[in-house]
Amino acid sequence: MSQKPMFNSELVKAMSSSAGKLSGFVVLCIILLLTVRGLTAPQIVAAEKQKLLDGFNQVLPASRYDNDPLQDQLHLKDPEQLALLGAKTWVTVYRARNAGQPAGAIFQTIAPNGYSGNIVILVGVFPNGEISGVRVLKHAETPGLGDKIELNKNPWILSFNGRTLDASNLSIWAVKKDGGEFDQFTGATITPRAVVGAVQKALQVVNQMGERLYEESQ
Repeated sequence: MSQKPMFNSELVKAMSSSAGKLSGFVVLCIILLLTVRGLTAPQIVAAEKQKLLDGFNQVLPASRYDNDPLQDQLHLKDPEQLALLGAKTWVTVYRARNAGQPAGAIFQTIAPNGYSGNIVILVGVFPNGEISGVRVLKHAETPGLGDKIELNKNPWILSFNGRTLDASNLSIWAVKKDGGEFDQFTGATITPRAVVGAVQKALQVVNQMGERLYEESQ
């Protein structure tokens, strides 16, 4: 008695046709995705660059420099400096210049001792060591209390503008509750204390570097 074939030729042909169509559809989708990616990549890069520059211009006025800070970078790698900045890998410093002369430096630091963990901060400093601006980039502090470190919630962050750090004014770098000059927030002293400490340490690095901060290469 002959056995009935498991697949007849028509079924195999239909399955092959479906598989071919599916493969063609997948290939077409991949081509479309790669095409879209290729077309949008330059716009994405440009948008990310502009977002970074917008952040820079909040801590250092764009009118103060005429170069592209994104193309003038310095990488801090000294372990002691990285520890002060709360960084585990090198820190990129973006340098602003006007007619080739130093106009300011912008870098990112971290306050690791916020109430809810790390507070990421952008600090701009003029060549004379004076703070041009500070902004909080990222945090997880308590809404309504610790989030007053954001400029859109409270002008407190502007209290850093024009500050410097040297041996004569070291004691002012604390919140008022600790004997310093910076206001604390009602019910949220830990957060401003952490930010003040982080900005102070950033200025320590700036003072340590001095003119080397603007040398062409390190």
